[in-house]
Amino acid sequence: MARRRKGRPIDGVILVDKPTGISSNDTLQKVKRIFFAQKAGHTGALDPLATGMLPICFGEATKFSQFLLDSDKRYRVIAKLGERTDTSDSDGEVVQTREVKVDRGQLERCIAKFRGTTDQIPSMYSALKYQGRKLYEYAREGIEVPRESRKITVYSVELLRFSDNEVEMELHVSKGTYIRTIVDDLGEMLGCGAHVTFLRRTGVSNYPMERMMTIEQLEALLEQAKEQDIAPSELLDPLLLPTDTAVQDLPEVNIPPASAVYILNGNPVRAGRLPAEGTLVRITVAEQKEFIGIGVVDPEGQLAPKRVMANPQA
Repeated sequence: MARRRKGRPIDGVILVDKPTGISSNDTLQKVKRIFFAQKAGHTGALDPLATGMLPICFGEATKFSQFLLDSDKRYRVIAKLGERTDTSDSDGEVVQTREVKVDRGQLERCIAKFRGTTDQIPSMYSALKYQGRKLYEYAREGIEVPRESRKITVYSVELLRFSDNEVEMELHVSKGTYIRTIVDDLGEMLGCGAHVTFLRRTGVSNYPMERMMTIEQLEALLEQAKEQDIAPSELLDPLLLPTDTAVQDLPEVNIPPASAVYILNGNPVRAGRLPAEGTLVRITVAEQKEFIGIGVVDPEGQLAPKRVMANPQA
């Protein structure tokens, strides 16, 4: 007999304003308990030091969380010049102190070098894996392992403030970009070292900042439901964004209900107005535009399912 899963079978995305000082997984577990959700997953870890937007997917939305992992991100960061740390942020130990002899013109010229597509070598204090273990596990043991550089794109970086050996910037970057590494590299370019003292993720994909909720706000709603003697879902579930917002950047292909039956059963179908072969698309059904999953245009010019919602009639 199959073991019954604990929690409610809810679907959707909640935008959590992660607090500083705890891990992304700790944040996930707290929010999962608040919603009493059966299944949940986050969409790209933030450092314990960092705050800001952490989309958490529930239920069927977890099938599409990879697309949020792969999406662009926006950050605001404050860096302290003159000190380099082993983690490139203020949670680490200072390993080098140097005099700061930097003017604004020099700083702006160095910052400009990060714009565009470049190669970045991930920090040893990252969650990337090497031979099955996370890099930060090796780092904590004093072991350095080889890391391959990866292509990143900095779409924009704006200097907001330079005073008292502090640099405040806003960045719009591609997936997999380590802001700590950018700050550490900037410090070395300037010849004085630098590390992150404040980091806030202000955007993931096109999600609106105003929809973010803190853990304290969610807990307050839970308490409010208890006081009003109503189901917590009545106050919490309206905060959820639809499952398909995780793939909102994909082009849409709308199909009739008869074709949807085939897609949900794993079979390709003919469809009109398909984009080029190999293109990933968001599949909706009929005039209601009900989201049923994502597909790809196959070599035969058909719409083939790639990841679909649970078929209620299966």
